[in-house]
Amino acid sequence: MQLFTKLMTKTDVEKRLAVPTASLRELGFVHGQKDHFVDLLVKDSAQRVWRFRCSTRLTGNHPKPYLSSGWLHFVRTKGLEINDKVHFYKEDDEASGAQYRIEVERHVFPLLGQAIWVDLELVHG
Repeated sequence: MQLFTKLMTKTDVEKRLAVPTASLRELGFVHGQKDHFVDLLVKDSAQRVWRFRCSTRLTGNHPKPYLSSGWLHFVRTKGLEINDKVHFYKEDDEASGAQYRIEVERHVFPLLGQAIWVDLELVHG
């Protein structure tokens, strides 16, 4: 099940990935839980498993979730850039233990007026 798709911003690439609030329940947050974070095991399109911490802010009326710990290592390892597109899915993989899947695409060129997006693994492969 796709949780969200997002174009990378400067903040997403340099600090943390802002996550849509609508995804909180599917990311393992339950109403009234004491902790303001959950750790996620996420498999990429190269079958590598990553651990990301999804946190919410401690103050205010809106939780504003974001991926923090592990995210910047993923960004640097994969060479993510502003305007790359991230797809995030809830998908259990019993073999790896991952509960989620992430795909990253890069706009490589327009073709006949259409944007062409390619999996980042193919770009760097």
